Amino acid sequence: MVAVTSIATGGTATADSSRLDTRSLQVRTESGELIGKTDGVVDSFLGIPYAAPPVGGLRWQPPQPPRGWAGVRPATNHGPTCPQAYQPLVTEDCLYVNVHRPSRPAGERLPVLFWIHGGGFSAGSGNVDASLVARTNNIIVVSINYRLGAFGFLSLPGLSQGGAGNYGLLDQAAALRWANRNIDRFGGDSRRVTIAGHSAGGHSVCSLLASPLIHGLINGAVIESGGCPSRTVTESQAAGRRFSTDAGCGTTNNPVACLRGKSAAEILNSSAGFRGGVLSGALPTAGVAELPVAPLTALQTGRFERVPLLIGSTRDEVRPWALPFAYATPAQYEKSLQYLFGDRAADVLEQYPLSDFPSHETATYALGSVWLDSSAFYGLGGCGYAQLAKQVSKYQPKTYLYRFDARSPGSGPENPNAFDPGSYHGVDQPYLWPTPDSLHDRDELRLSSEMVRYWGAFVRRGTPDTTGQAPWPGISNDRVMILKTGGSATVSSAEFSATHHCDLWNSTNHKWLDLAPDKLARQVGVGR
Repeated sequence: MVAVTSIATGGTATADSSRLDTRSLQVRTESGELIGKTDGVVDSFLGIPYAAPPVGGLRWQPPQPPRGWAGVRPATNHGPTCPQAYQPLVTEDCLYVNVHRPSRPAGERLPVLFWIHGGGFSAGSGNVDASLVARTNNIIVVSINYRLGAFGFLSLPGLSQGGAGNYGLLDQAAALRWANRNIDRFGGDSRRVTIAGHSAGGHSVCSLLASPLIHGLINGAVIESGGCPSRTVTESQAAGRRFSTDAGCGTTNNPVACLRGKSAAEILNSSAGFRGGVLSGALPTAGVAELPVAPLTALQTGRFERVPLLIGSTRDEVRPWALPFAYATPAQYEKSLQYLFGDRAADVLEQYPLSDFPSHETATYALGSVWLDSSAFYGLGGCGYAQLAKQVSKYQPKTYLYRFDARSPGSGPENPNAFDPGSYHGVDQPYLWPTPDSLHDRDELRLSSEMVRYWGAFVRRGTPDTTGQAPWPGISNDRVMILKTGGSATVSSAEFSATHHCDLWNSTNHKWLDLAPDKLARQVGVGR
């Protein structure tokens, strides 16, 4: 305590207090002792192995226990990120966690936010700056790396005795079990762990809720701009065979042995089909031991870990992804509706006529609204989210739905003559995980503060309601939170439904979009 106070006040630590500070940052885990670092407000323990390096014979195998070490291991730098495109350093030794905790003694075991990064299951890392979230809410934040792309989600017969297609998901579950066994040593409470994730991290949260692997390990879940997509075993193995062919192993007598003989760089360079393009790339596999039921079906029918759930998306999630349609003609716009909605396309056109949208990039704005409201992107946002939240609330009344309406930090006033991406996918993340240069004005800072405190309240109590901010009743009370600059507030479910034309979408038995937007644009003739 003496050392922390000295740092916080700019004083000079004595030799004795320095030794106390060193001991306070030394933690004995089940694998060995660590020493972290502090800025006087938040202690950080970085690059902690939660599983053995998945290299050599452990590539494409379920994660194995971490190796122990002698002496004191420095935990002051992040571990390597998992192999991904456009990253110069390729190492499969990447299964690490980071722990951030408030520096001051709490007098209680602290609840835990367990963060799963996004990136289309093919990019990203757990190297998030969690300082503000930890110190504001007096909670511990754990963030993780997990295997990505073909390393994490490849499925081929004979690849392993278990886990094929879901190694990345198994990594997440292993990291969660590590936290359950070790977080008390950092001052955390293993009985109060909330899992949360954005984009593919949100997909992961949905899959984990449906998995028996985490039964009894969590007491809350947050899905941020993620759906509940998965593949069948047949679909995953078909993708695996395509990958094997791309890697030059498809015609060999033993494709698995051929793939195991490839370097990490060669695997990565053959992974175009696992690279997480919009509506393509890696996904968890359902119909197996670790994921018996498709995650969406599990949540809709009550076959999930029934913990409090916070779920939401941004207002204009998919608008930028519709940019390939910027110069689409009315006929091409109608063809794109027919592709997805068949004989209901005329009804959709009636509700979303091009005349309702800006005169420039018109079809982009129109399809951005159609795809969001219909939840055509893996069930993300719009009416599919509202309907899913209602279904979940039958089994867990503490279910909370939100929509994030703010623009990108520092974007300034809208230019009427330029394309406006709106509140697009990921624009909310700088508000939840702010850095010193990510927010610019008073309204942005206020919204960030609201979000950080709402999320912290949910982690601490299973409800986002917190003193001094707008009340946030659950979806069981027919309320939806709109997070926005100028003051967040709830609206009725009926108002949310009217805004997104949910009467139409709830009566339309449509599929999810199964073509990337640029491919769909070409298919209907845009640019020809």
